[in-house]
Amino acid sequence: MSKVYFAGLRADRQSQNVPSKIRRLFEEAGLGSTFGNEDLVAVKTHFGEPGSTTFLRPQFVGAVVDMIRQGGGKPFLTDSNTLYLGGRSNAVDHLIAAVRHGYTYPVIDAPAIIADGLLGKDEVEVEVDLKHCRTVKFGAAAHHASSILVVSHFKGHAMTGFGGALKNLGMGFGSRAGKLEMHKLAHPAVDEDRCTGCGICAQSCPQSAIDVDKKAVIDTERCTGCGECWVACPCDAIGPQDPQSLIDIQEKIVEYCYGILEGKKGRVGYMTFVVDVTPHCDCPGWSDLPVVPDIGILASLDPVAIDQAAADLVNRAGGLEGTQLSHHLAPGEDKIRALVDVDWTAQLRYAEELGLGSRKYELIEL
Repeated sequence: MSKVYFAGLRADRQSQNVPSKIRRLFEEAGLGSTFGNEDLVAVKTHFGEPGSTTFLRPQFVGAVVDMIRQGGGKPFLTDSNTLYLGGRSNAVDHLIAAVRHGYTYPVIDAPAIIADGLLGKDEVEVEVDLKHCRTVKFGAAAHHASSILVVSHFKGHAMTGFGGALKNLGMGFGSRAGKLEMHKLAHPAVDEDRCTGCGICAQSCPQSAIDVDKKAVIDTERCTGCGECWVACPCDAIGPQDPQSLIDIQEKIVEYCYGILEGKKGRVGYMTFVVDVTPHCDCPGWSDLPVVPDIGILASLDPVAIDQAAADLVNRAGGLEGTQLSHHLAPGEDKIRALVDVDWTAQLRYAEELGLGSRKYELIEL
């Protein structure tokens, strides 16, 4: 049974503020054991798409960076470029987004390095020979770093149900070619009975792959399967061509985690912030209301256990009125499934099957 450490967000004095809790979680979970003196430590996070406002606060990540420096490591902030043509599809735009969102000196005492380079082609290819992928392609900086600290914002996701540590690591570090491989089976289809031809999906498509002629029409050659149209459609008229593809994409993400973690046994730690739990990920250029109250911070050496614990905490919480969960408020209800009708446990089951961690955990509250 894996150990997952938890700190709530209440505080009545300075010694209980969030940075102090991050420091204590870092120590109690043994995250300092994942790197040595002078090691290059990749702090994998998400800088937020321009227009989004609920991405992880840089002050939180800064506290993690301070602990790495205190332990003798050399941290750098990192993420890979996006598949879609938004505000983070190349390293120049990506770094501009990071700076505008506060991921820079003096807020955080670490440089930002885009893991897969200028155009998303600075990648390594690792052989895995698993169910879906023979090889996985991901940002070279992730491979060459001595250690990785995966600092995640837990929230919903249109394809995987939720985005946590596994998605942050696997999809997040995938190069453009890797992301394309993970998404390529998840191409959307239009339900013409529901479609009103409003054109919002076409406006949201970063590939300009949607035209509207009374109904939305998707150009399958241009579509990359990014899922932006699913999120944007106000009529719930766009979804996957095959529901099984949503299981497959979760399993591919796990296979990418498997390849990224190859050769880094004992060199990777995880911290997850269960705050601003929005229905969708931090990739759209907008943010919906959080669906549950802010819950707290988790830390562990096990990516499966920390994701399972975060999901359990969200599902146990009461939902918030006036949000996408307005009809699913009861504590204990599967709020993740209510957000997106997908079996979100598939990623956890498969990750456990591949030996990446355990769904059984002990939650230790500080």
